[in-house]
Amino acid sequence: LQSAQARRHEGARSMSAPGQVRIIGGQWRSRLVRFPQLPDLRPTPDRVRVTLFNWLGQDLTGMRCLDLFAGSGALAFEALSRNAREVVVVERDAQARAALAGNAAALGASQRLWVGGTDALQFLDGFGAGATGNFDLVFLDPPFNLGWHERLWPRVGDAVCVSGLIYVESEAAFTPPAGWRTWKSGRAGAVHHQLVKREPANE
Repeated sequence: LQSAQARRHEGARSMSAPGQVRIIGGQWRSRLVRFPQLPDLRPTPDRVRVTLFNWLGQDLTGMRCLDLFAGSGALAFEALSRNAREVVVVERDAQARAALAGNAAALGASQRLWVGGTDALQFLDGFGAGATGNFDLVFLDPPFNLGWHERLWPRVGDAVCVSGLIYVESEAAFTPPAGWRTWKSGRAGAVHHQLVKREPANE
């Protein structure tokens, strides 16, 4: 018999076929994004993306976004479909990077998607400690149960502008560090997801 935990994982998956996800909103709604099936590559489930972009108000016009674990590119292409000005994606697997570039070309989005071939920690090393970056939105959706959040949080805030948001996807409820607070949160099966923002300066 299938375990309750396995059923929860199944319920949280995207309804798309293996190796592809369907964009759920914006100008490319219903377009397919294809990706290689690799270990730890876990596209954000459809219903979680619906919730996230409802939280964001659907229109991302003018926003500059960063996806530190791009994988399938589901979050990046949802942002571009909603008129994000630019999305920088970080992906260290060469097959996944090639698929990201190919999907961007097919959608006519190559000029708005920048693909970096490093890992998240190395990318964040490009920002000075304590800096205030110019990304309006960061997607932080690493492989589960590998301690990525603990390693990244001392630096991920350096990439975000003062009014920026960080989307966190995790295997358990996430408690933001000092200086940050959860603005929106939810759960879909085994996937916890939330939007985190800076504490106001006067608090």
